[in-house]
Amino acid sequence: EEEERVEGRYSHISDRTRLSNRILDLRTGTAQAIFRLQSAIGNLWRAALDERGFIEIHSPKLQGSATESGASVFELNYFGRPAFLAQSPQLAKQMAIASDFERVYEIGAVFRAENSNTHRHLTEYTGLDLEMAIEEHYHEMLETIDAVLRHIITGVYSKYRGEVEAVKHQFPSDDVVLAEKTPVIPFREAVELLNASGWRSEDGELVSADEDLHTRDEIRLGELVKEKYGTDYYIIDKFPVSARPFYTMPDPNNPGYTNSFDMFVRGQEIVSGGQRIHDPKMLEDNMKNVGINPSDMDDYLEGFRWGAPPHAGAGVGLERFLMLLLKLGNIRLASLFHRDPKSFPPKPAVLQLRHPQSSTIEPP
Repeated sequence: EEEERVEGRYSHISDRTRLSNRILDLRTGTAQAIFRLQSAIGNLWRAALDERGFIEIHSPKLQGSATESGASVFELNYFGRPAFLAQSPQLAKQMAIASDFERVYEIGAVFRAENSNTHRHLTEYTGLDLEMAIEEHYHEMLETIDAVLRHIITGVYSKYRGEVEAVKHQFPSDDVVLAEKTPVIPFREAVELLNASGWRSEDGELVSADEDLHTRDEIRLGELVKEKYGTDYYIIDKFPVSARPFYTMPDPNNPGYTNSFDMFVRGQEIVSGGQRIHDPKMLEDNMKNVGINPSDMDDYLEGFRWGAPPHAGAGVGLERFLMLLLKLGNIRLASLFHRDPKSFPPKPAVLQLRHPQSSTIEPP
């Protein structure tokens, strides 16, 4: 039977229908291959970091305060007290480094209460996170995670070729192209590349070098980087302060920017990372600036008061990474049972008997 190309892929069934009948959809060869590859990414991640002296940790997902800001956290009632679902294992990772663990990583759930109904956002996803003490420069972290991601990408294509081809049969794509050495492009240079190409913001203005890039900017930048460097995978370095959370170390040579980076595949972000502030006074000041009460995070700050080494870390969104690697087009297809802002819709009331022993004559 001749297949019909739908939205850049071979499919006869809409995503909505597939996701509404998920158990049946997961029985298909394509879905089975997708989740074998998801498992492979986790195994390759662990192997690469174990080899580099990291240890795996398991941090709690219930927290007494918001990790970054109160706007994007799920709050719940914890025996009459407020608690939150973790936005990331960030605080626990840093506290582990302050406890002399030196190198840690985690694979675990991450929760974001963001009403983003897009092809690349989930309210619950799996985070691949790592943190490490650094000796001289935060690029020690950048180079570590770059090596790990390259190991994963090449490992998926070389060791799991059958699964990759099975997915391509329904979701046609080219393999992710890697440069011999991953380009590391300063943020300001990336913005200049966009503006020089004639690209403009949604308001018709030049793209600002003092604000974070929007999704449409990132996708266009990915096309420009592919033209200039011949790669689908690259790193943007030195993000502006306004685009980073309170615990990010500012660039000592340019206070308007930070010692932080993002990594991209096919023009979309898969990694956010950088150096963390390890000075408790600076952390407290930054907390106040973003509306966080330092007393609510006293356990976190206490570790830095006792002394902590310079350190850096990063986080990868597993489902987004898998979606972009396989060019699935919808992150929900990379999640076993996805959670997004439209999950758990209210169910219509159904008239039922009050109790199995209730009268079958009287109306309920």
